[in-house]
Amino acid sequence: MSEFPDYIQPLFRPPSEANSLILQVTNGCSWNRCAFCEMYTAPQKKFSVKKEPQVLAEIEAAAESMPFSRRVFLADGDAMVLSTRRLLAILEQIRRYMPQVTRVSAYCLPRNVKTKSVAELKELHDAGLGLAYIGAETGDDELLQRIQKGESFDSSVEALQKLRLAGIKTSVMILNGLGGDVYSQQHALNSARLVNAAQPHYLATLVLSFPMGKQRFLSHFPEGLQLLDQAGLFQEMRTFLSHTELDSTLFRSDHASNYLILKGVLGRDKPRLLELLDKALTTPEQVSLRQEWQRSL
Repeated sequence: MSEFPDYIQPLFRPPSEANSLILQVTNGCSWNRCAFCEMYTAPQKKFSVKKEPQVLAEIEAAAESMPFSRRVFLADGDAMVLSTRRLLAILEQIRRYMPQVTRVSAYCLPRNVKTKSVAELKELHDAGLGLAYIGAETGDDELLQRIQKGESFDSSVEALQKLRLAGIKTSVMILNGLGGDVYSQQHALNSARLVNAAQPHYLATLVLSFPMGKQRFLSHFPEGLQLLDQAGLFQEMRTFLSHTELDSTLFRSDHASNYLILKGVLGRDKPRLLELLDKALTTPEQVSLRQEWQRSL
């Protein structure tokens, strides 16, 4: 029997999966061209698919070593690149050996949803896949092209709507500050337009960050780009939230990269969140803000 865990480090997961069993079914990201992303740049993180017998054996081993795990996250960057057949085999093995698991989730690129029908996605949902994390980053097509995301407003919305039709919950991530000073307004407005069209179950915002340096990112803007300061980030967030028209989306802006923690249900709590942003812009000394050392990634 294969030992578990057998990880190729570094390993990444969404903050909300902190207590989940991490099952690495692929290594790295099949796209891995985004100008802002440093997650899978190490040589050992070159994309590969773990062999199916090894994954199935690791699930059996995990059932013995971690018998109380209630949630499973399929790593790495886009486990949904796997075929429906392979994903079903993984989900069925989890259900067989870990019947106590209540939810399986995974990162998901929109292009990987495009290759699967709603019927296939429904099969995956019925087998236990409950949540897909979509890093949309922005809803602005010009900015998406600049950062080499390989997606568009339409491809992101189509994927999110297909997942919803299949019963799979969606979590959308938007990158605050992604467009710098030049693209900030259109980034905020079109990102709001994207989430309005998709109505995701969960919405999160992270602040654009560069633990390894910003030169690689800035090279995609040869005409020049000024990254947003704290006030600029707050103003962009205010523009974004003020233009959202969401029914019951759980919103979190509490990742370590954020200066200001925002939590609520949109649209119910939109007025309160906008009021907090206004206070952060006008009287920041009256708001609890993270210091730079608290934002280290």
